[in-house]
Amino acid sequence: MEPLMYMMMIEKSKTYNKLTKKIVIEHVENIRKLDDEGKLEICGVFKGYPGMAGMYILKTNSREEAEEICRMEPLVVGGYATYKLVTLQIANRENNYLL
Repeated sequence: MEPLMYMMMIEKSKTYNKLTKKIVIEHVENIRKLDDEGKLEICGVFKGYPGMAGMYILKTNSREEAEEICRMEPLVVGGYATYKLVTLQIANRENNYLL
């Protein structure tokens, strides 16, 4: 089976600048939960890319599971952001970098 991960690209909505401290705390708690569950490879904030908030790279068993994680992200639930989910085929030493 080819190694896959899923990248959640988080895009700012028109209400992103109205984020509350409560939502930010819920967002960070969600990140911690995903990390504790082993479902988060990496996450971060984009700097210098207007309209983009950040991204998660998710390690899940299926695209459906990754999609559910995206839908439950507090920034998305609150309407502060939208997302795009991209399937990422991993290139590494074990698969000769997809050669």
